[in-house]
Amino acid sequence: MSRLRPEITHASRPLTFMVPAVNEHGETLETEIAGEGPLTLYLDKREIVTLMTLGAAPEALAIGYLRNQRLLPDIESIASVQVDWETEAVAVTTRHGIKNIEKRLSKRTVTTGCGQGTVFGDLMEEIDHIKLPPDAELTEETLQALLENVRHYDSLYKKAGALHGCALAKGPEILYYVEDVGRHNAVDAIAGMMWLDGIDGHDKIFYTTGRLTSEMVIKAAQMGVPFLVSRSGLTRMGWEIAQKVGITMLGRAQGRHFLLFTGAERFRHAEIETTA
Repeated sequence: MSRLRPEITHASRPLTFMVPAVNEHGETLETEIAGEGPLTLYLDKREIVTLMTLGAAPEALAIGYLRNQRLLPDIESIASVQVDWETEAVAVTTRHGIKNIEKRLSKRTVTTGCGQGTVFGDLMEEIDHIKLPPDAELTEETLQALLENVRHYDSLYKKAGALHGCALAKGPEILYYVEDVGRHNAVDAIAGMMWLDGIDGHDKIFYTTGRLTSEMVIKAAQMGVPFLVSRSGLTRMGWEIAQKVGITMLGRAQGRHFLLFTGAERFRHAEIETTA
């Protein structure tokens, strides 16, 4: 049976801009910087939130945000996603409306992060019902191959800086790579892409350049991804929630170095060669 897909615009905008800057020698250089702008999200004509974003994948960002906030049950419930940069707005229209929307919006928690994240409703209670695949496995060889692929990825960060990157991978293969001014935006955009493409997270790895906070762990778990990898560190609440949902979380992953914090039962270390 074919899946209902929403009608969407494809309204990406320029991601970088050239501005003059003076270096340590007093020379004026044209320098590439990251774009950033507000995008106000409307759900059935109701204003939900204003996101500060690079604007690379605004439709996927809107869909993923609503998915990760548990404001929408599935991709089939969305009729259309329309982005208009002149009004700096994205309008999401559902097919049959959203039940109990007032109750869902009444409880809002501002979380840590670049461009404060938000969590609606009782997501902390809902994580008790998240079940991640216990038989998924990540080998050290696969992890190192993925980190090498990420290192060679042609990212905007190398050109302009001031960005966070997130990737969804199957084994060492990068399926999606999204950069934005905040890591929350990048993870939401990937969540939206997964819904649009019908991608399941049970055998995937989620990689981020940003720190692993409680919200990042919750979002990865909601997407059904059992492995969460960061080149940065983590927070205490992120660690506690990762233990609670049973996610395998690795931090400080750069080069050959990594630290395995939770979910060690899914991780397979490389065999260490010994000499007699």
